[in-house]
Amino acid sequence: MITNCLARPGFLAGLLFLSFGCLAQNNAKEKADQSATVQVVVTNYENKPLKGEEVIFISSDKNKQLRGRTDAAGKFSFKLPAGDVYTIKLKTMTDTTSYSTMNIPALAPGEFFQGPFTVNIQYEAPRTFTLNNVHFDTGKPTLRPASYKELDEIAGYMKIKEEESYEIAGHTDNVGKEEDNLKLSQQRAESVKAYLVKKGIDASRLKAKGYGASQPVADNSTAEGRQKNRRTEVVTL
Repeated sequence: MITNCLARPGFLAGLLFLSFGCLAQNNAKEKADQSATVQVVVTNYENKPLKGEEVIFISSDKNKQLRGRTDAAGKFSFKLPAGDVYTIKLKTMTDTTSYSTMNIPALAPGEFFQGPFTVNIQYEAPRTFTLNNVHFDTGKPTLRPASYKELDEIAGYMKIKEEESYEIAGHTDNVGKEEDNLKLSQQRAESVKAYLVKKGIDASRLKAKGYGASQPVADNSTAEGRQKNRRTEVVTL
């Protein structure tokens, strides 16, 4: 048996990515499995395993997606067809962020992968997400239909993270009376909570809280700043 081992380390965007595999040649020329075992490990920066993280592998032709979700040890494994390049994405609350690619080489006759490919990811999820695509009717707590897509994605993420609880935080600019802004921000937070509950999220996991104009993130003296301050956030508790 002839063995050739390759290592491909890298460090990208705060994530540690490492893949390796061993190509071996069977002198008996038995029919080889045309796939590679991939082992995925996701931890935070203190090497604590992260449960329920969804990692997506997308083939180069964009037509195939394979997904896995980490267990309590922060791990999962599965098989990927050889002879393809895969984009690796990590599912977050409002996005699937692309971090790196993995090339699994094609196998020649009689070759097989003796060892697994491994992907080690270090990741620290933000505690607060601003929902940039959630909008309301002017001066009202009514959600606009354009908001539904992002809220559906958030509901899907919350279903994966079934052990987490969240605060839905409503914020306004400083135009108008303070008590009116506080009331409107509370109503808008409750509207988002109600939508997520309708999508299957347990109400006990969600807390709606309106802050009015008390927590600006930009200058209220400009139109651009006021727009940034009119926002909805999801905070992991």
